[in-house]
Amino acid sequence: MNIPDIIIAIDGYSSTGKSTLAKLIAGQYSFLYLDSGAMYRGVTLHALENGIIDNSGAIDEARLKTALETLDLDFRIDGTYIGERRVEQEIRTLEVSSHVSPVSAIPFVRSFVDAKLHAFGQRKRVVMDGRDIGTTVFPDAEIKIFMTATPEVRARRRFDEMKAKGQDPVMEEVMKNLLERDHIDSHREVSPLSRAADAYVLDNSDMTLHEETVWFQGLCQGKFGILE
Repeated sequence: MNIPDIIIAIDGYSSTGKSTLAKLIAGQYSFLYLDSGAMYRGVTLHALENGIIDNSGAIDEARLKTALETLDLDFRIDGTYIGERRVEQEIRTLEVSSHVSPVSAIPFVRSFVDAKLHAFGQRKRVVMDGRDIGTTVFPDAEIKIFMTATPEVRARRRFDEMKAKGQDPVMEEVMKNLLERDHIDSHREVSPLSRAADAYVLDNSDMTLHEETVWFQGLCQGKFGILE
């Protein structure tokens, strides 16, 4: 199936499999995959490692704003980089997850990340996932998908993912973190998590990845009149 040169925006709650579906679409249809969440996690990691976030979780916004002026944060084929350091594992820890929503709610942080995402999006044939891609970053994206699943399913996915990476999570803490992120993401002042009016909802609580890809194929065939 040949998909036109478009931008595909995938938004939704954490641990709904946004990145998994986006990567699969990118691989199958030769699109560039961009993980906007990794950009925010990279900023959060940098802030944690440099004492910009203290032990109480307070963020020194003045220091963070100055740090962004020289932060070399990049997204490459094999993941997220700070300078020449690949930080894919470091940005997926529970510590980073616990602080990324407050960091990503700061307006100048969102502007910093949005500028990087817009530069990537100019080339088209891009699939990007995040919280506000279809509403703020690329409101004119040709396909917008909003992903959701029950909190119980999402917490189990996050728990299993962390275990697979050698971490030792506690389910209660994972669920607490997930619900806190849901609240912060949905209630932040700038670009809150919400479904774009023209987004297609995908609830994958009881779906396999194969079923999700079939759903996406059907969506494209109907939208673009693809017969094959």
